[in-house]
Amino acid sequence: MTIERTLFAAADKMRGSMDPGEYKHVALGLLFLRYIGTAFQRKYDELLPEGEDVAEDVDEYLAEGIFWVPEAARWSTLAANAKDKGIGVKVDNAMRAIEADNEQLKGALPKVFGREALDPAIVTGLIDLFSNIEFDGTPRDFDLIGRIYEYFISEFASSEGKRGGDFHTPKPVVELIVQMIEPARGRLYEPCHGSGSFMVQSENFLEAHKYRRADLAIYGQERNHTTYGLARMNLAIRGIVANLQWNAEGTLLRDAFPDEKFDYVMANPPFNISDWSGDILAEDRRWKFGTPPVGNANFAWMQHIYDKLGSTGIAGVVMANGSMSSMSSGEGDIRRAMVEAEAVDAMIALPGQLFYGTQIPACIWILAKDKSNGVAKDAKLRDRRGEVLFIDARKMGALVPGSRKQKELSRDEIARIAAAYHAWRGEPDAGAYADEPGFCKAASMEEIAKHNFVLTPGRYVGAGAAEEDGEPFEEKFDRLTAELRAQFAEGRRLEQEIQLRLDSLL
Repeated sequence: MTIERTLFAAADKMRGSMDPGEYKHVALGLLFLRYIGTAFQRKYDELLPEGEDVAEDVDEYLAEGIFWVPEAARWSTLAANAKDKGIGVKVDNAMRAIEADNEQLKGALPKVFGREALDPAIVTGLIDLFSNIEFDGTPRDFDLIGRIYEYFISEFASSEGKRGGDFHTPKPVVELIVQMIEPARGRLYEPCHGSGSFMVQSENFLEAHKYRRADLAIYGQERNHTTYGLARMNLAIRGIVANLQWNAEGTLLRDAFPDEKFDYVMANPPFNISDWSGDILAEDRRWKFGTPPVGNANFAWMQHIYDKLGSTGIAGVVMANGSMSSMSSGEGDIRRAMVEAEAVDAMIALPGQLFYGTQIPACIWILAKDKSNGVAKDAKLRDRRGEVLFIDARKMGALVPGSRKQKELSRDEIARIAAAYHAWRGEPDAGAYADEPGFCKAASMEEIAKHNFVLTPGRYVGAGAAEEDGEPFEEKFDRLTAELRAQFAEGRRLEQEIQLRLDSLL
């Protein structure tokens, strides 16, 4: 079992009957303090030989991007007082002290530990648990705690079910969009950033492909203040600098970046939201393809995202499946206008059960501002006008170990989907693209028009080739016929037995 699983299992056991939505902030807040303390203590120990006054110089830490931690908030201080009955109040005060000395963390840290309803034993147990994380004094420590933090966020989202989907997108879905979009250089934007998972995965992409972190500027906004704080902690643990804005009115009603354009947009907006102020925004300039229905924000989100793209920008958007086929309230007309304007680059149908607490399947829309243009891996992409790529991934995915409800895509499946897209759009070293029955199809505008601009991939990719099992047809026919007859006979027998038992009760 990995250290992430071991720690979460132990932490979750301490939760007892506490709601996972509340407990999440307790566990993640203390885990963040552990990170802060680790980074600070390493630098402190490095400076101490030069004198205590040097080790206590705030500027020495800020110069290296390390958060300054006042003495009362240091992990060693909290650990030494972990068994005090007032430990919860001490942790709250530590959070406030850290925010006071670190401008970029103001308002981000939870102060929930001193509440009367929270058993101090839970706080004590978590401090003891996280104190046992072994660090080796190298930068790998921060990779480790980043992995632990990400795992905790994901597990809490799973525990919360449908509510967890409001703040965190499952990692395989995030990885798939990042692998398709390839955010290498420029400006990245999340219009509803949740826990910041797209931003974290984009940084992982940069590192894996040897791009410079400084070449990607990150922007995001979020309506839920608690989730906004969670994202700021998540990014801080990774050392990711981003321009995040808390937007209490919501992105659609008041965009925090009204004049900005971006090279990449990634989003998992809330599906089918009806209370999005559609009546107020009926005349909004963003509705280039048609006014979204007042009762459903899906195409408002999509048009907002398209509007935020720069001249060669590209976006990956998770959407409800109904967005591909709905004809109600003018949505079919909006979809048609988007396709005819060459706004849609690719459509991916996902398997069900990928998302927390729901089996409702979803899809991914890949939007492109200019399909005749674009750059990937420093090479110009081919002209894709007149085509849309359809990928049907509904048969992919497997149940997460230990779960009967949630599936995840494997690394190989993610790579296969991304590779088909990269080949189709003409990326260097991606190989030649070819339609694959049952999986992918590059459909022409004429074909899409024949389907009345319904964008469900299953309509285009067709059925895959049936697997050959080597059994001759005659033998298979006889075997299946015999099995069917036996099942009919068993059905008749059970029917008679049920009837006899009913008669005996009369």
